[in-house]
Amino acid sequence: MSEESVAAVREAAEGLTRGISREYWLQCAKEKKFPQKLWDAMAETGLLGLTVPEEYGGSGGGLSELMVLNEITGRAGIISLFFVLGSFARMPIIKHGTPAQIAKFVTPTATGEGRMCFGVTEPNAGTNTFRLQTTAAKNSSGWLVNGSKVFITGAKESTSMLLIARTSAFDPAKPRGGLSLFILDSHTPGIEFQRLNIDVLGESQYLVFFKDAQLPQDALIGEEGKGMKYLFDGLNTERLVLASMAVGLGNRALDKAVAYAKERAPFGTPIGSYQGLQHPMARAKAHLEASRLVMQEAARTFDRGEDAGPLSNMAKLLTSEACDEAVDIALQVHGGYGFDQDYDVVTLWPFARLMRVAPVNNEMILNYIGEHVLGLPRSY
Repeated sequence: MSEESVAAVREAAEGLTRGISREYWLQCAKEKKFPQKLWDAMAETGLLGLTVPEEYGGSGGGLSELMVLNEITGRAGIISLFFVLGSFARMPIIKHGTPAQIAKFVTPTATGEGRMCFGVTEPNAGTNTFRLQTTAAKNSSGWLVNGSKVFITGAKESTSMLLIARTSAFDPAKPRGGLSLFILDSHTPGIEFQRLNIDVLGESQYLVFFKDAQLPQDALIGEEGKGMKYLFDGLNTERLVLASMAVGLGNRALDKAVAYAKERAPFGTPIGSYQGLQHPMARAKAHLEASRLVMQEAARTFDRGEDAGPLSNMAKLLTSEACDEAVDIALQVHGGYGFDQDYDVVTLWPFARLMRVAPVNNEMILNYIGEHVLGLPRSY
């Protein structure tokens, strides 16, 4: 990370938000249509290629630059979940994949020609990834995959999928063992999609079924059985990418609350002068700024190659709560108008609330901090 590269990303991202409107994003979400105009603009400015090495057709940069982009687009309300998810799904491939895998699957996501989804969560395992049941059995042609995944954003619209599957039986003594990471064509024969009735994120969520889906031998990333180790290179990134989006979205809500509170004056003076509203808005701003500092330090730690797990988890916890708090006070400030979708306040709430649940719920984040940071006994 350098001040120059961060400044360049900030300038490009702010230019993007001037060219792509929140109204366009909302219309695409309403029509369940991919925001192609946003995607193309990000490709043209090189923003899609952030964190992808230049030798593979990317723009380079680290997590700090990526988070600046997501915070700015979050504040503008024009989030591309395909980019958000793809940006951390490709991290394990860049770090552990072969040059051929990177060229085939990562480079297209940097140019805009490819879209990558993240195949991890399962209907029965939920947060307990160690107990996932999707299997990849070795055969003469490569790997035969059977099982299912759920809450997979944009699976049907994607071109590739990062998939974690079990390649050997679960061993309670080594819960992280037996899991392997694969990169594959999302439309491989034997893969089926069922759209879920979820209208929160703007891009469709899917239940994905694998029925004797044959993968080639070179679909395996790195060594067999080390999938969880590789996956964590993406999961710490995931928490921070979502954290930056939460800060941006929370500030968008607060911006709207402040503007409305300065003008609304049913009793002759602006409601922003009432401490009952002013203090909660001030508190929400303080929490957003404090959570941003933790988030930025986590990103710097990650970019230095150090263990960013503790700070990444803390950042996800704090930013998601601060975002939810900001949206809540924005709704209260707007009163009944806050629930009129034309005011575009209640439209922020489902996403803000979801971030306390996904990509990992805050209760599991607290478990992690309790066990791995405080050294307390395992609580689950």
